[in-house]
Amino acid sequence: MPYISSKVTVALTQQKKETLKKELGKIISLIPGKSEDYLMIGFEDNYSLYFKGKQLEFGAFIEVKTFGSAPKAALSNVTKAICELYLKELNIPSDSIYVKYEAVSDWGFNGFNF
Repeated sequence: MPYISSKVTVALTQQKKETLKKELGKIISLIPGKSEDYLMIGFEDNYSLYFKGKQLEFGAFIEVKTFGSAPKAALSNVTKAICELYLKELNIPSDSIYVKYEAVSDWGFNGFNF
């Protein structure tokens, strides 16, 4: 039951959203037991982000929420892959990207909780 939310400083076309969605679907599988099958993704573009007291022209804040915990090594691989993807597709350098992970113990879906 993963969820990936992206807040980026740049505008996203529908084509870019589709590309990111497709690639994030692959990246989530780097976490054991997770796949695109139940992955939900959200995008917020043209978002104002500040880092070190300055507004970022190219920056991203990405949240990855999973039902249950994940191995730190897997999360490191996800961070690396996300940073590479956002650099390639949106020209956002990795030193302007924060990735936050949250393991969720209670997750509801389709009228019930896991």
